[in-house]
Amino acid sequence: MPIADVLAIAGIALVSALLVGVLGIIALWLLRRGSLMLQLCVVIVAAVLAFAAGVLAVAEAMYISPHDLLVVVVVSAISAVVALAVAVLLAMQLIRGVRSLERLTHSVGDGERLAATGTLAVNADFARVAEELVATSERLAAARDEVQLLDKSRRELIAWISHDLRSPLAGLRAMTEALDDGMADDPARFHRQMRRQVDHMTDLVDSLFQLSKITSGTLSLQLEPMSLHDLVSDAVAELAPIAQARNISLVELTSPDHTIVGDARELSRVMMNLLTNAIEHTPTGGTIRISTAREQQVMLLSVEDSGTGIAEADLSRVFAPGWRGTDARTPGGGILGTSGAGLGLAIARGIVEAHDGVISAHQADIGSRFDVRLPAVASA
Repeated sequence: MPIADVLAIAGIALVSALLVGVLGIIALWLLRRGSLMLQLCVVIVAAVLAFAAGVLAVAEAMYISPHDLLVVVVVSAISAVVALAVAVLLAMQLIRGVRSLERLTHSVGDGERLAATGTLAVNADFARVAEELVATSERLAAARDEVQLLDKSRRELIAWISHDLRSPLAGLRAMTEALDDGMADDPARFHRQMRRQVDHMTDLVDSLFQLSKITSGTLSLQLEPMSLHDLVSDAVAELAPIAQARNISLVELTSPDHTIVGDARELSRVMMNLLTNAIEHTPTGGTIRISTAREQQVMLLSVEDSGTGIAEADLSRVFAPGWRGTDARTPGGGILGTSGAGLGLAIARGIVEAHDGVISAHQADIGSRFDVRLPAVASA
């Protein structure tokens, strides 16, 4: 066939297909707000008609016999109808997949926790989207559970702190009224009691302020190399009189070689909180062991007591603000600078995590054990 005829045939087919394609684009623009099914039908019809128009235009231009032209028309028509039917069936299947994804999306938006489903087997792309929606629903559900837990903890903490503040304030008011009315038999004793109540509230407010800095991310650390041996020795020396008064032995198992990079003041607070917590829960004649060890690039600090231990169900709650291990909310000052409001372990966790460390609670052979893992000097 001469090249001129080939070019003529190609030109006729191209012009015919382009005309149909332009009409299809115009139809899509007019139906841009229509349903996906309608738009897919327009695309399918435009594609089939573009092919058929090119074939018929070329056949007409070739001046073939009426019989041959009829054959081309019949074959093109049948092929077009079959192609349209198959394309519509495929489009309907895609639409079902889209509807299923839409239902899954609504379920995620409504807060439902989706289960793994294999109903979206239309194609691999839809299946991946469905799996991602299921994973997203799991993440959102976990986030909602965490928010609800935090909100519950916050409301409980506010209620407990309000109770703890109300009681000493009521006592202070009663004592000041007694002093004002001249009904206090021993004013000096009243003044001592008032001073203790004020100290208790001061400790409580300081603990709340420290906790607020931790939760808001404004805790400022002055990092420097420090020895865990010195950290433990200082805390033990400060609490030794209280432990001796309760006939509790404090055993140090540390090494001068165990050093970290951290804020000495804040980590001292962690050490004091862990030790006071251990002393409060260790019976008379008990023993508290404070040990340090190196685990590759991590320094381990452990405080193990011989008290009653922690219930398995409470191990994950001991670091929650306001948790005291009992439903009784009787306010009482803690020992040596602790508020007794159940904030010590929460503050300790915040300080340890600010040092890129991890603190955890465990059941020991007798009593409980708290482990603090901090980066060693080499990795810090």
